[in-house]
Amino acid sequence: MAFLNRFLYNAGTISKLIETAPKWREQLLAKRNDLRGGTFRDSTMGICALVAAADGSIDPAERTRIAQLIGADPILRQFPIDELRILFEDNCNRIAMDPAFGRAYVMQQIAKATGKPTEARAVIQIGIMIGNADGNFDQHEVSAVREACQALHLDPEEFGI
Repeated sequence: MAFLNRFLYNAGTISKLIETAPKWREQLLAKRNDLRGGTFRDSTMGICALVAAADGSIDPAERTRIAQLIGADPILRQFPIDELRILFEDNCNRIAMDPAFGRAYVMQQIAKATGKPTEARAVIQIGIMIGNADGNFDQHEVSAVREACQALHLDPEEFGI
């Protein structure tokens, strides 16, 4: 029964996110000028690493896929790609080398956007879109994004998770 409940929850969440993603993309593009700072960059690379490591490890293929998504994202193109890659890889390496301290460091990076509502919401939206990019926004990824919401003082229900 637990499997069925998780399956139904995941199917419903993915369905809602598929409907919401284009609207979020438009909102983010409209706010692009407000999302130029280092706080947004650092927080976004933090949530990307957190989502990548959500299941307890960072698979090299998943790391590569997320790095490609970061490079292709129109909101993140305003930052030098090498800078984003270095930040993302550093966050992933920290988590891989020492999961507890690495995760704490990444949560600090995410929390930089606390008190900046536009940036904080954009960080969560990008985290959800990254987690859902493979069409499987699993419970580990949902939990990771919910934890990021908590760090940013945002209600996960606002994002449908």
